[in-house]
Amino acid sequence: MDQPSASRINDFALKVATVNGTGSASANGLLLQALFRMGIPVSGKNVFPSNIQGLPTWYEIRVNKDGYTARSPEFQLIVAMNPESYARDIEEVVSGGWVIYDSSKELDDEFRRDDVTFIGLPLAQMCVEHFQGARARILMKNIMYVGALAALLEIDMDIVKGMLEEKFSHKKHLMDANYQAIDLGYNYVQEHYEHPLPIRLEKMDANRDKVMIHGNAAAALGCVYAGATVGAWYPITPSTSLMDGFTEYCKRFRVDPDTGKHNFCIIQAEDELAAAGMVIGASWMGARAFTPTSGPGISLMSEFIGLAYYAEVPSVFFDVQRTGPSTGMPTRTQQGDIMLCAYASHGDTKHIVLFPGDPRECFEFAVAAFDLTERFQTPVFVVSDLDIGMNDWVIPKLEWDDSYRPDRGKVLSAEQIEELERFYRYLDVDGDHIAARTLPGVHPKGSYFTRGSGHDKYGRYTEDSDAYMEVMDRLLEKVESAADHVPAPEVHRGEEASSIGIVSIGGCHWAVLEARDDLATRGIQVDYLRVRGFPFNQTVDDFLAEHDKVFVIEQNRDEQLRKLLLMETACSKETLYSVTYSGGQPLSKGHVLDGLAPYLEEALMGVGS
Repeated sequence: MDQPSASRINDFALKVATVNGTGSASANGLLLQALFRMGIPVSGKNVFPSNIQGLPTWYEIRVNKDGYTARSPEFQLIVAMNPESYARDIEEVVSGGWVIYDSSKELDDEFRRDDVTFIGLPLAQMCVEHFQGARARILMKNIMYVGALAALLEIDMDIVKGMLEEKFSHKKHLMDANYQAIDLGYNYVQEHYEHPLPIRLEKMDANRDKVMIHGNAAAALGCVYAGATVGAWYPITPSTSLMDGFTEYCKRFRVDPDTGKHNFCIIQAEDELAAAGMVIGASWMGARAFTPTSGPGISLMSEFIGLAYYAEVPSVFFDVQRTGPSTGMPTRTQQGDIMLCAYASHGDTKHIVLFPGDPRECFEFAVAAFDLTERFQTPVFVVSDLDIGMNDWVIPKLEWDDSYRPDRGKVLSAEQIEELERFYRYLDVDGDHIAARTLPGVHPKGSYFTRGSGHDKYGRYTEDSDAYMEVMDRLLEKVESAADHVPAPEVHRGEEASSIGIVSIGGCHWAVLEARDDLATRGIQVDYLRVRGFPFNQTVDDFLAEHDKVFVIEQNRDEQLRKLLLMETACSKETLYSVTYSGGQPLSKGHVLDGLAPYLEEALMGVGS
C-alpha cells in the first residue's frame, strides 16, 4: 500500500477510539452518514465491548472510491480519545499516518512515533470553556472531533449541519450546542494546522438510489413485507435490534387507521425456548410468526425446533451469529452456527437455511423464509451475523412490490376440506413429499391431532418401525426438494476458465471479491461461488466438480462450511482446502490473501489461467 503521506482521495480508512458509554455512537453515526451523503462509497464497523460502559470501543470507517466495503485493518488516521487504549491505537496507524488526540493533557513520550504526525486538539479544555455540565461536555467533545475531521478531510460542513438540523430541529438548545461544538473543532484545525490532509474526500455520485441501513432493520422490514404479524423473542445480542425494528415498523404499518387497533402481536418471552414455542403455536394457528436470536438461543430452542420439524409446523428463525461457544464474545462476529442451524435438534433433522450477505439480502431472504416455511411446512433459518446485522451498509434501495402475495403452500380451504372423504394431516397425496394442512376452526373435518411423538402418515400414534421410517424418509425428501427453491448460489467467473475456485458464505463475500480482484491484478484467475441457501442445489456440486482445487473461506475455527460441503455433496476431500478466520472481527481482504498465501506458489502460480 502507498504511504498515506501521498495524496489519497476517497481511499483510506480511519478509526475512532473512545470509551463505551460516552455517547460517541451518535458522533460516529453523524460522520458516516455525512460521507454517505457526499456520494462516497463508505462502510462502518462498530467494535464495542459487551459491558454497559467503561471499556474501550472503536468505530472503523473505510472510504473507497472503487466501492470495496470489506473491513480494512490498515488505518491511515486514528482519532485517539481514550487514554487507556493509546498504546494500542497509536501502534495501529500506518507509517506516515496521522493521530488526532486530546492535547488538553500532554501526550506521554512513550506513545509518540517518529513516523506518525500527531494533531493535538484541546477538546476537553474547550468543552470546559464553552459548555456546562459533565455529561454535556463529554457529548460535545465527540461532536467536536467530527468538526475537526471535517476540516482535515474536507467533509462538507453544509451536509453535517443539515443533518444536525434534521435531528434537533425541535430541540433548539441541543441544535445550538451541536453547532457550536462542530464549529469549535473545525475552526481550531483551520487556525492551527495545514488542511486538508493528503488523505481527503471529494464528492462523488456513487450513492444515487442507495440507502444506508443495518441488516437487522432490513430483516425486520422484510418480515412486515412478508406479512408476519407475530414476533416472540428473548433479548440477546446481536439480534435485539431486529425485534426493535419490527416493533417500530408494525406501529407504523400494522395499526388500523380507523380504530387504532394493533394488527400484530409482539411478546417478550421468559426465555428462548418459550419464544420458539410461541412462534410454533402462532404458526400452527395460521399466522406468519418468527423469532430473532443468536447461537445460544438456537441451542435453547432446539427441542421445539425438532417438534416443528417432525410435526411439520411452519416457523421462521433468525440467527444473527456471534462469537461462541457458550457466552463467548457477544459483541464480536463469527459464522459458528452453520452446522447448528443445518441440523438443529436431536434425532434426524435437516433444515432449510438461508445465508444473506448484506442487508439487502436480509430483507429479501426474510420474505423468502416465510414463503419457504409455509410451502415446505418446516422450520426455516435466516442466518446472518453481527457484522451484517448491527453495522450500517450502503445498499441499493429496497424494492416494495404491492402485487406481492405470500405463498401459503398447501393450506386447504373449507370448501376443499368439505370435498374430502377424510382428512389425514401427514398423507402425501401429490407425490411431492408435502402433505396438505388445515388451520384450526376452518372446518370440523379438517381437525387433527398434532403429534411430536411417533406417528404414521395418517397422523396416528405409532411405534411401528416401518410406519415411523416412512414418515421420516418423506420429511428428508421434502427438505431436500427445497434445494431448487432456496436462493441460488452466486457464481463469479473470469473471462477464461480456471481450475481454481473459492467457495464462501454470508458476509465473507465482500472480502473475497476484493481479494479475488487483487489476485487478478497478479495474473491469477480464480472462480468464485457464494453459498446463499441450504440444501445445496446442483450448481454447488457442479462448481466443486469443475475445479481441481477449491478454497473454502469462512469465519469459524472448525471449517463448518467445508464439512457441510463434504457431507452434502459428492466432492472429494482432497480438492477442498480450508481458509478460516475466527477472531471476531469482520473478514478483510488481508485475511483471505494471508489464508491463501501458503498455497499460492504451489496451487495458484501457473495453474489454470
